[in-house]
Amino acid sequence: MTTGRSDRHEEGVGPFTTRLTWALPGGGTAVWESRAARRRGTLTVRAEGAAEGRPRTADPVSLARLRRLNSVAAVSFCIGGLLFALGAGLSQLGSGSATTSASVYFAGGLFFTAGGYASLLQAINTPRRGDHGALLTCEWRWWSYEPQRIDWLSAFVLFAGTLVFGVNLLDSFLQGLSVQQVNRLIWTPDLIGCALFLVSGHLAFGEICHGWPWPWPCLRARSLGWWIVAINQFGSWLFLVSALAAFTRPATGSELNTAIANWGTLVGALCFTAGGLSQYFERPEPAEPAEPTEPAELAEPE
Repeated sequence: MTTGRSDRHEEGVGPFTTRLTWALPGGGTAVWESRAARRRGTLTVRAEGAAEGRPRTADPVSLARLRRLNSVAAVSFCIGGLLFALGAGLSQLGSGSATTSASVYFAGGLFFTAGGYASLLQAINTPRRGDHGALLTCEWRWWSYEPQRIDWLSAFVLFAGTLVFGVNLLDSFLQGLSVQQVNRLIWTPDLIGCALFLVSGHLAFGEICHGWPWPWPCLRARSLGWWIVAINQFGSWLFLVSALAAFTRPATGSELNTAIANWGTLVGALCFTAGGLSQYFERPEPAEPAEPTEPAELAEPE
């Protein structure tokens, strides 16, 4: 998608704007990108006649928020991934009881949920773009409903996926279930959670590529954000393969392939751990507030 007036150039995915270039009132141009504003608290401003643009950061309040939320999300995904890998390893090696593995998985699920909610809060409280090339701090919110924003939608779908995984992990403690109940209460939420993770990653690719990543995503080898999304998306595919292999056959009462289910979970979880480690470095750097600023009611250029 590329639309806009003569002084405004929009790019994005379907109805979503992921990059906006507009003329500044005093001359020059500003370039806002969804992920850069949300993760690093920056946009790019090019003065009139200048060959290259320079990054302009949000004020210290917004930067501190984004750094804290990014750290919480990164650490949570790292720990959650390690716990999932440990649970899969215990299951594959037959070490400990089924309850022990379920407990480890459940602890990992709590960290995944914390990381998902921190990611959603980062999208909710991202600084908004203003007419004069400044990113503006908004009032802190614990919740919002903004499905017209691809970053919010991706984070919301990811958080919803962690909650659905929670249902799967809680139900795994139940004893004496029939094959039909296992597939309905444990396997089905697992499959839905994997699908939501994949949808979230697909939206994240669209945000970075400024277009639908189909039939394959764009390549941004020099972008840390692209690598984070790619690693996490690969982990999501492995989770999906693991979920499909964990289907319990009604005729035999056994999983389709226990080894694939365990190894898919283990390697996929390590992908999320690597993604979390990488995410820790995709954060704002301390900087002086941008000048000039403007009132919050001018937060969106017309």
